[in-house]
Amino acid sequence: MANRNDLLLLFEHPNEPVFMEKGKTITVFDVPDKFLTDRYRPIGTEVQTRFGERAEKRIPVKDITLPDLRIPMSLGRNEQFSLFIPRHRQIAGRLIDIFMGVQSIDDLQSVAVFSHDRLNPYLFNYCLSVALLHRPDTRALNLPSFAQHFPDKFVDSQVFRQMREEATVVSEGSRMAIAVPRDYTASDLNAEHRLWYFREDMGVNLHHWHWHLVYPTEATDRRIVAKDRRGELFYYMHQQLIARYNLERFSNSLPRVVRYNDFRQPIAEGYFPKMDSMVASRSWPPRFDNTKISDLRRTSDQINVDIANLERWRDRILEVIQLGYAMDDNGTRLELNEQRGIDILGNIIESSILSPNRTLYGDFHNMAHVIISYAHDPDHRHLESFGVMGDAATAMRDPVFYRWHAYVDDIFQEHKGRLPAYTVSQLRYEGVLLSGAQISSDGGQANTLTTFWQQSDVDLSRGMDFVPRGNVFARFTHLQHTPFTYTINVNNLGAVQRFGTMRIFLGPKMDERGQPMVLREQRNLMIELDKFVVSLNPGMNTIRRRSTESSVTIPFERTFRNLDENRPVAGTPQELEFNFCGCGWPQHMLIPKGLPEGLQCELFVMISNYTDDRIEQDLVGNCSDASSYCGVRDRLYPDRRAMGYPFDRPPRQGADRLVNFLTPNMSVVNVIIRHENRTVLRSMN
Repeated sequence: MANRNDLLLLFEHPNEPVFMEKGKTITVFDVPDKFLTDRYRPIGTEVQTRFGERAEKRIPVKDITLPDLRIPMSLGRNEQFSLFIPRHRQIAGRLIDIFMGVQSIDDLQSVAVFSHDRLNPYLFNYCLSVALLHRPDTRALNLPSFAQHFPDKFVDSQVFRQMREEATVVSEGSRMAIAVPRDYTASDLNAEHRLWYFREDMGVNLHHWHWHLVYPTEATDRRIVAKDRRGELFYYMHQQLIARYNLERFSNSLPRVVRYNDFRQPIAEGYFPKMDSMVASRSWPPRFDNTKISDLRRTSDQINVDIANLERWRDRILEVIQLGYAMDDNGTRLELNEQRGIDILGNIIESSILSPNRTLYGDFHNMAHVIISYAHDPDHRHLESFGVMGDAATAMRDPVFYRWHAYVDDIFQEHKGRLPAYTVSQLRYEGVLLSGAQISSDGGQANTLTTFWQQSDVDLSRGMDFVPRGNVFARFTHLQHTPFTYTINVNNLGAVQRFGTMRIFLGPKMDERGQPMVLREQRNLMIELDKFVVSLNPGMNTIRRRSTESSVTIPFERTFRNLDENRPVAGTPQELEFNFCGCGWPQHMLIPKGLPEGLQCELFVMISNYTDDRIEQDLVGNCSDASSYCGVRDRLYPDRRAMGYPFDRPPRQGADRLVNFLTPNMSVVNVIIRHENRTVLRSMN
């Protein structure tokens, strides 16, 4: 019987023939002759013998009757792959069905080995990853980082020449890390480039890719797509991205992002990725300043869509919000009520197979990504592929991503603005007083947070094809902050123990003009820092919580999927959830950069009644610790309240400022975020 862990080797060196060496322990697959491609079948014995000479482990591959792979093979091996393009999503859905449908690990290994050298490597990686996450017999596997196998989506292309030289010339024990330039895509003449550290951060882009991996849009097995509150989570995760981006803009003396809401006007911001695709052997195409999007006529991708389609879908979605209901494809009304409305709307806007009526409401979010990504070659006359907006792993690098999603969020806020404001009774926790809160940075002043630059090394050797084996590290620079502790004092006036949900948010105190923020605007800029359940004994309770315990973030080791660190014991329930833990905001980006003189912010702390928040379910393992943006694997979202509560709706009458919004179970603390322009090397211990 095949060992399921051997399936992970098929992710390594994605462009090499499957029979070449893989793994730290030199391993080869013994491939049946008929599984070899036409190029290698005539010399199969020779090449397999040659590459098997040094093998410390051999994996026999069972010769089976293979499924029909014509649809997955219709995407060229050297093409780019996009989850936003309808044809590509359908191809991916078919391949996921094939991988999910084979009965045993042996058969899955055989189909995957055969597919490896025939299918598009990006498509293969994505679909096998989805299948391994969802198959009962493989979901305990620890999926490695996508960046380790396709570093070309995350790193300056010039780095790879240096890395190949280092791997070829220098023996493994003496190799040095190759530094990735800090800000290589533009100069300071471009004001948007001040945000390079956010838009081009490897962890930020991995978060976006992994979220879309955990929440695929297409599959015949609806359960793979229909996860609890998936549409609402699409809304909330992206809303938080925009809120975080705007705080970074304030940290660089820039105003809030301007919505991209007029599709007939040019996109002012250009973007030049300066990356190469190792699969397509092409550079990612740039978009010049003031480029206009156009109707798409891309026959090879089966795309024939007009800007008017986007406008028509948008108008129909806005009509749904105004009417307060959507129509499914059977003509049944779906009310956009307080409980389910945002989830229905999220499924419509994204849109996945959960959209109640794709014929009527279209493919608004995804197709806008596609149209923008093809702005440089809308009719394929130059034979160019899509730009970075067309790929979930690269889209967040482009300034227009934030302009587009700022507009998408505005549409969601149209719905939220029609819901009744939370009343005082819906906000307070009777008999519980929150008497004060404080943040203490390690070795720093109270209520002052400090950020700086840090350099970290990531092993990219598994994504380097046709080079000598052994670790090859890239050293990249990213934002970091000094760890800190929350200290919160809560008085339980009752005589019995109670439970509460602690909710912590951070928002700017001043707007871009230096004026105090009004809550109606500030609420959309509040970023969630943490959410956790506490027990309250009668009387005064002092609660302490470390920043590293955040319900939003995952640590460095999980962001970059170092599978040798923080891995649960094999066969335990915790191991089953470890893959889901790859989804989460990177811990090093928890806090905005701030300003040298200090960015003035307000820390909001609230404790709500756990009886009203509780979801009846068991949460085993450590994978619920980044649930705010990603949910929990195979379980319900672990909070009954609306995502973003209490800031998901406009405030009640009279609560024009945050201080007026407070009830006795809330507190606000003035916090300063100071940036120090220094760089430290991350300790590998």
